[in-house]
Amino acid sequence: MPYLGAIADDFTGATDLATMLVARGFRTVVTVGPPGAASTADPGTGNPGGPEEEEPDAVVVALKSRTAPVADAVADSLAALHALRAAGCRRFYLKYCSTFDSTPEGNIGPVADALLDELGAPGTVVVPAFPATGRTVYRARLFVHDELLDESSMRDHPLTPMRDAHLGRLLAPQTRRPVHLIGHDTVRAGADAVRRALHEPSAREALSVVDAITDDDLRTIATATADLPLVTGAAGLALGLAGPHEGTASRARSAAGPGPGAILSGSASATTRDQVRHAREWLPHRKLDLAALRADPDAAVTALVAFARDAWRAGPDRPPLLYASDGAEDVAGALPDAAGLIESALARCAVELVAAGAHRLLVAGGETSGAVVTALGAGTLRVGAPIAPGVPWVHTEARLADGRSRPVDLALKSGNFGARSMFTTAWKELA
Repeated sequence: MPYLGAIADDFTGATDLATMLVARGFRTVVTVGPPGAASTADPGTGNPGGPEEEEPDAVVVALKSRTAPVADAVADSLAALHALRAAGCRRFYLKYCSTFDSTPEGNIGPVADALLDELGAPGTVVVPAFPATGRTVYRARLFVHDELLDESSMRDHPLTPMRDAHLGRLLAPQTRRPVHLIGHDTVRAGADAVRRALHEPSAREALSVVDAITDDDLRTIATATADLPLVTGAAGLALGLAGPHEGTASRARSAAGPGPGAILSGSASATTRDQVRHAREWLPHRKLDLAALRADPDAAVTALVAFARDAWRAGPDRPPLLYASDGAEDVAGALPDAAGLIESALARCAVELVAAGAHRLLVAGGETSGAVVTALGAGTLRVGAPIAPGVPWVHTEARLADGRSRPVDLALKSGNFGARSMFTTAWKELA
């Protein structure tokens, strides 16, 4: 029976957290969407390389709620919580992006409020820091490497523009609870000091933003919050958790075996645009034509799939790249319908490419990853080899239109994660 239940607001975040949990000794299942989300009927899928009869210790529910309307995000998160409780989970983890992607209306605050109310818990912590990926919090201000959040490329994100680095100011309009700040001096003083700060009258019923600039800070916070029924944060907070199988977690190799692959990039983030520009020097590539998608989406998708299949025949070791954005002008000039067109087109490409024989897909962007996984009909994701901090290969069964299922390896990459060369180097993990 699983002990820890996590709710992630997008698919890349779910695999990001699952990677950390596996490394910390939790046999982990990632399930797609809230209906029946916490099913452990196939527990072996959560333990790559392990015995199929062993049940998972943690279940991560992957939602597509980061940019959903607030009411939908709350409803889906509560449905996931109910499923996780029914499966036996006793502690819970709300996972959001380390860049705190949200708007003044939500969704982080409203979802945290709803989960706390449902659990009968007065308050909890807010810990988006993830030093391994360059996200740190000091004096309640979120840094992306050496830039404040509102001075980083996230300032002009097309879906969640982040115009303030102060987490207290970002969170206050989203929540019915007080927002409390716990500074780095307290964290540096140790877990007991953090615990005392959380039990102060001003913090007991609050969402407490906690500074963290090192992995040791995250371990201190995790120790201090061990008795809380719910914690919230990025995947970094899992560094301080200790699973029952610490040091014994195994890594899975490819589930699908050798075969062609493709890169489907829907992200408009600066990191991904740089990865696209690098990959274009080495790989066959085709940029999505939004005008063509608006005019005749069926013909546009057919042309993209045909290009990818021709690339397979020309050089099976050079996965084709289908991408939406490679420059800042794509972000600035995007029309309101662009994101939906891109997600739909790349999801349809994924389905047709898998049906045509693709064994592996690298997908860039949280919303795009959600669309692809949903279109493939995947129910459970197994965590495999890591590519970069926060980005693993995962393995699943795609359900084809004719009723057959087919194993496929997926790398679901947050737009902001990964080295410049990721699109060309990720494949060696599945050699």
